[in-house]
Amino acid sequence: MTGSLLVLNTGSSSIKFQVFALGRDGPERRLKGLLDGIRVHPHLEVKDEAGTVLLDKDLGDHAENVGAAVEHVLTFLQDALDDGGLVAIGHRVVHGGRRFEGPARITAETLAEIEALVPLAPLHQPNSIAPIRTIQALRPDLPQVACFDTVFHRGHAELADRFAIPEALDREGVRRYGFHGLSYAFIAERLRELDPELAGGRVVAAHLGSGASLCAIQEGRSIETTMGFTALDGLPMGTRPGRLDAGVILYLMQQGWDAKKIERMLYHECGLLGLSGVSNDVRELKASQDPRAGFALDYFAHRIAQETALLATSMGGIDGFVFTAGIGERSASIRANVAKRLAWLGMALDDEANGADAPLISSTDSRIVVRVIPTDEEAMIARQTLKVLDLG
Repeated sequence: MTGSLLVLNTGSSSIKFQVFALGRDGPERRLKGLLDGIRVHPHLEVKDEAGTVLLDKDLGDHAENVGAAVEHVLTFLQDALDDGGLVAIGHRVVHGGRRFEGPARITAETLAEIEALVPLAPLHQPNSIAPIRTIQALRPDLPQVACFDTVFHRGHAELADRFAIPEALDREGVRRYGFHGLSYAFIAERLRELDPELAGGRVVAAHLGSGASLCAIQEGRSIETTMGFTALDGLPMGTRPGRLDAGVILYLMQQGWDAKKIERMLYHECGLLGLSGVSNDVRELKASQDPRAGFALDYFAHRIAQETALLATSMGGIDGFVFTAGIGERSASIRANVAKRLAWLGMALDDEANGADAPLISSTDSRIVVRVIPTDEEAMIARQTLKVLDLG
């Protein structure tokens, strides 16, 4: 089949997208794009697979929301594609709840079920839905597929996913779901290619970016993960606190904070930014002379080590550790800081390999294999979309 597949990863103020050509050997990446600054100063940049800039354009006030921004992406692709145009679109959708156990073709019924999950992910889910509706209006003939961040974690035991709360709340959906599942699904597949023996063992994967989490992967399956009911749980992140005593929220409510103020604090003012008072960006924190910046980085590594030990308990041990995502792939100092705190488990790094961001960074005497594997959520979305539509 000829034609192209568009993958959309939509945030509150940006749309990341990639275009894959369809061929006999599976999807082949052709274009990468970013439309950011939606509502403020929208800007569209598109590069080919070699990194050559094909478009670098300010959009003025012509992308006042996510839907309008998607229209600009489709307009560009209509002119840019010469292989028969788009044949399908795959979307990253953060929350699949209990309903979705795999990627799903978008119909009126499935979209209604996705919208019903908005209360579980109020900051993320609407941004996944907006481009779907825009494309339905502009190109109703174009098949769309939802690929969920929660699906990789659907096989957990009840012990991993339940909260110690009244059962009626669990029936309403108040339980642990886990996120970053598309990233972890890619890592599990890639690990089978790179190191089949390790892939069959007990691995903790660390998706460390602005959003951060860990996942216990045993024999290629998610056993437990640090994010829970929302993407606030687990590790501290760029601006999110991670694990937090619920009593803190009760205290703030007693002090007169309303839901909006609490929500803003939890999603935008905590984490590395809140700890440091300097930045939520690890690169800026590493360059800062402010002692609070160093403390924030140590806190981050400390919590990664703590949560790793908890996940190892769920698997009865640990054979390997994988660093991925922006910080995990590119920050040798964070990796070294984490390894130092896990030395008691037998983790040791080869300093030269770690400094070079090598694929294998554990030392020869390390009891734990430590790898750096670049994640590729868009490639996973492309594969899942083609499988659902039987285009592979």
